[in-house]
Amino acid sequence: MSMVNKAGYAKEFDFADLPVAEAMQRSLAEVFAAQSKRWTSHWSADTYWRTVLDFARFLSELDSPPEDLGDLTPAMLKRWRTVNIGSSTGRNMLSLVRTLLQRDPRLASGPVAEELARRVPAPKPSGKSYSEAEREQVLLAAQRQFRSAWMRIRENTVLLERWQAGDLAEGSREWRIGQILDHLWRTGDVPRTVFSDGERYARNRRLLGGGSSPHTWGRLFLTRQELTSLAVLLTDRFAWNMSVYDRIPAPTAMPSAGETSSVTYKVTVEKRRAGNGRWFSTENITDSGADSPGRLITQALEATAAGRTLAARLAPGTDLLMVARSFFPDRADGNLDRPRPVGPLVFGISGYDARQFGLRMGGGSPFERSRRTTVTREGRPMQHTQGTHDGVYVLPNEHVQRASRAVIQAGAQEAVEQAQAVVFGGQLTQEPDPDHGQTATVDCADEATSPWPSPGEGCGADFLDCLGCRNARVHPGHHPRLAYLHHQLESLRSALDDRAWQRWWRDHMLRLEDLRKAVGPAAWKSALKRATTDDHTIVRLLVKGDLAP
Repeated sequence: MSMVNKAGYAKEFDFADLPVAEAMQRSLAEVFAAQSKRWTSHWSADTYWRTVLDFARFLSELDSPPEDLGDLTPAMLKRWRTVNIGSSTGRNMLSLVRTLLQRDPRLASGPVAEELARRVPAPKPSGKSYSEAEREQVLLAAQRQFRSAWMRIRENTVLLERWQAGDLAEGSREWRIGQILDHLWRTGDVPRTVFSDGERYARNRRLLGGGSSPHTWGRLFLTRQELTSLAVLLTDRFAWNMSVYDRIPAPTAMPSAGETSSVTYKVTVEKRRAGNGRWFSTENITDSGADSPGRLITQALEATAAGRTLAARLAPGTDLLMVARSFFPDRADGNLDRPRPVGPLVFGISGYDARQFGLRMGGGSPFERSRRTTVTREGRPMQHTQGTHDGVYVLPNEHVQRASRAVIQAGAQEAVEQAQAVVFGGQLTQEPDPDHGQTATVDCADEATSPWPSPGEGCGADFLDCLGCRNARVHPGHHPRLAYLHHQLESLRSALDDRAWQRWWRDHMLRLEDLRKAVGPAAWKSALKRATTDDHTIVRLLVKGDLAP
């Protein structure tokens, strides 16, 4: 049978190769095909296929192998359970086989169904985070490699732009290099001479300073190793999974309300394991200075600019952030779940790339441990639920346990109480104060003492977060807009699934509910009727995420 992944590539699975009777082969193929309707990747299919192979081998080695699924007995399944229950890998196999077998109607009731229904213990989270010293070592290696590449590409990009603008003296050394850079920018490689044996030799080696990648195509493009270092830095900052880098689009700059010293990027993150319909989430990340989270996004955009431009030219519509130039363009990754190469360009981070980075550090892939380190450092869910955050990332973490044995229970209770106490944090006033700053939602009494300080200067809070700030001041002139915002968030309840609404809008809604009680239901209802066209426009921009501080 064939399984087609989300990208449209098919993969074949031949059940005739299984060492079981023909009837059993057909039945296993049928339940496999039924389950495959839920899959979007070859990875899922391969995982189930390997489990089916192991199960088939197990059956074939029994004294009296069953002819079909209907011939399975509780004793056979008990023996299968005994063989596998002792390891994490085995318990995973038990769960997968149970999922498949329960799709066969012959196993829907009776003793076999009861055996299949037995609970399989969930695997214990085993991943480790980095110690602070280990994290610093990984970051230092990644920073050295990516920063060197970013500076190299930035320097050559400036020279290319000067050549394209006609600012260089024709025939000068810089002009000649600019001409080669223009060829590189358009084609993905420097001019080369092709010999009879197929060998390609870079021209102008003396002018370029050599024939290696940093002197030739690396002047405008990242290598796969440099792209991996960038991904390591991004994971340390934002806790993104390695798989995110295969599909993350280039971030876009959002409209800013009069801000000129910073830029806010809208980043779309795809996490397919969250399930169909919940794959995508967006994050607003601001570059307001050298130490701000968004500065790395700015540098990533600069380092990948030539690659993204060439990819869009060769394959219109391609707009992936994580792009590198391959040393061997003719060698394609066999993993068809990952983006296909475009000309000499490759996208995302492969398992091989991650392992190679780890080998240089004396370990394995850094991404899982780095993600765990960031999540526990930030102390909040990052692209996962609160339950996953607590049960998978925080509580099993040996560094967290060591640091917080005496206070973990009190701290957890305090976190629960704080989460439940989401209220309007500011004050109601009767009239505006000319000394207060105006925002899209409230007036600000003191931007300098914000609970969300900007790395540069002033306040870095989102306009909706202003409702939770102690410096917020709300006078009757704000009531119509806030009442309309309350009305719009209420409308979103029916338009979004509960998980998305709880994640993005719950806290803002609770603060508005608290504010509504303070103003009074009658006054609030009256204010809603006075909302102007400008109020409606600003609220729509706030809800869409298109209005950033």
